[in-house]
Amino acid sequence: MISHSIPIVMAAFGTTTRAMNTYSFIDKVCKERFPGHDLYWAFSSRIVKDQSKQRHNTNMQHPHQVLSKLREMGHEWAVVQSLHLMWGHEFYRLVDEVADCGIRTSMGLPLLSEPKDYKEAVGVMSETFRDPEDEAVVLVGHGTDHPSWCSYVALNHIFREKIDSGIFVGVVEDGYPSMRSVVQEVREAGYRRVRIIPFMLVAGMHFEEHLSGGNGSWQFAFEEEGIAVSLDSQGLGFYSGIIELYCRHIEEALDVIPIRKEGALR
Repeated sequence: MISHSIPIVMAAFGTTTRAMNTYSFIDKVCKERFPGHDLYWAFSSRIVKDQSKQRHNTNMQHPHQVLSKLREMGHEWAVVQSLHLMWGHEFYRLVDEVADCGIRTSMGLPLLSEPKDYKEAVGVMSETFRDPEDEAVVLVGHGTDHPSWCSYVALNHIFREKIDSGIFVGVVEDGYPSMRSVVQEVREAGYRRVRIIPFMLVAGMHFEEHLSGGNGSWQFAFEEEGIAVSLDSQGLGFYSGIIELYCRHIEEALDVIPIRKEGALR
């Protein structure tokens, strides 16, 4: 039996644009799913924290600051739920940061952490993003130079394996699948329309600078090939099916915390 006294810390990288509405939506969903647990937020990006302080006079807390506060409140354990999409540099930095905060932590893993995560995410996104048969759907992620770059390829493969659809996956940063390769694949498949969707929790800076707009953007690259483009301006954080996958990881993190039958921590 899970003790309802275990706090849950939602750990996001943070972003300087559009983030707070997304985080508010996630907060609402998670509070409804875990009504007996106090929910806290932490942000790992120092740049985002400093800019938010200067522009909006907010006081964002880093994960170690939130956990130190929970320790002072008398908590022995906390769940730290990563809001990363996959295992990469930022996730491992988060693991390192929470390792020595004077409180024991159980990590909730990133969205895509094992095969069933990919399959469930593909199911959610297929139902959410399916459009007319003559329109391709292109999910564009951040990209990474971490070995987890292959997560994008795995996701693309499972889309093909499960639904054989016109859904394609690419990345913004240098990496694979690249913009050039995805545009070529969509063109060769014969699509004349494409819907671009940010495969990011928050559609912030990358949406504004790389997906939409002028020369060098994904929109521009498709339109140069005579392919009409529509753009979704919200990230994955507004889709309840995606947040439900994070909630499953929270449940799994709670399940490994040792609890006596009478509710006391071992």
